[in-house]
Amino acid sequence: MKPLIDKDDLINLGYKPHTASSIIKQAKIFMVYNRNVPFYNNRRLGLVPRDVVESLIGIKFDEEE
Repeated sequence: MKPLIDKDDLINLGYKPHTASSIIKQAKIFMVYNRNVPFYNNRRLGLVPRDVVESLIGIKFDEEE
């Protein structure tokens, strides 16, 4: 699986579109304020690191997907 994840990847995993968008938004906020990466303070950016999403939702993704 790729090291970055977007809303469509979460939808393919079974999340509803609004929930997937919310997870991506939370991951971007985490990247800006906790990891000090201002690059993610961009509303058009939709890709976030997979490990951040995994830590937010508490599920480890399979490497095969």
